[in-house]
Amino acid sequence: MAKSTKRSGEKGEPSIADLQAALDWLKDHATQATLDGMARYAIPSDNAWGVAMRDVQALAKLIGKNHDLAAQLWASGRYEARLLACYIDEPARVTAKQMDAWARDFDNWAIVDTVCFALFKRVPHAWGKVEQWSSKKDEFTKRGTFALLWALAGSADDDEPFFQGLQLIEKAATDERNFVKKSVNMALRAIGKRSQPLHTAACDIAKRLAGSSDATARWIGKDALKELSSAEVLKRLGD
Repeated sequence: MAKSTKRSGEKGEPSIADLQAALDWLKDHATQATLDGMARYAIPSDNAWGVAMRDVQALAKLIGKNHDLAAQLWASGRYEARLLACYIDEPARVTAKQMDAWARDFDNWAIVDTVCFALFKRVPHAWGKVEQWSSKKDEFTKRGTFALLWALAGSADDDEPFFQGLQLIEKAATDERNFVKKSVNMALRAIGKRSQPLHTAACDIAKRLAGSSDATARWIGKDALKELSSAEVLKRLGD
């Protein structure tokens, strides 16, 4: 696979206005090295070309917001096309039905996290999906619960919903699946860094988990406590 000589965002880039143009641009910016590197991060490459994230983001800037094109890109099934869809979709036009449909398509952690951080955290239905998806059995939908909670922790204004989020975290802390437990851990740490009241509540849960007889819960609790009790976090929260 040849590497494109034109860098993303370069002056003179053509306007990208439709699905085929976007897919052609992505293929033109693919490299074998990027494709090979995906395996190191546990990202399946069956439906990928090997386009660096910086290039996906550069294309998103060229396109701008486009809800209809985002839907077409997602439907293509291509890894990089779905990443691009996350960046160009319009949060106000994303329905609860669309969120569920995309969640059913989740098949790797990178797609889950990009969707949640780039798009879903800005959607009006986000909090409803956190609670709804927490009861799902599928590994990547379950990761979506806590990746979305993690993403919201860095952007939402109101602390109150996060106390309920901490209960969901404690309930899921025995899920030993790798991509679930890591997102549960990151959500716990992110919530605990939001404010002093949430820090206290998160530390209480982390201590309970650290003392659990379950190995996964113990790992989540101990790892979260390590960061939440660090001098940097305590200083930022005013302890």
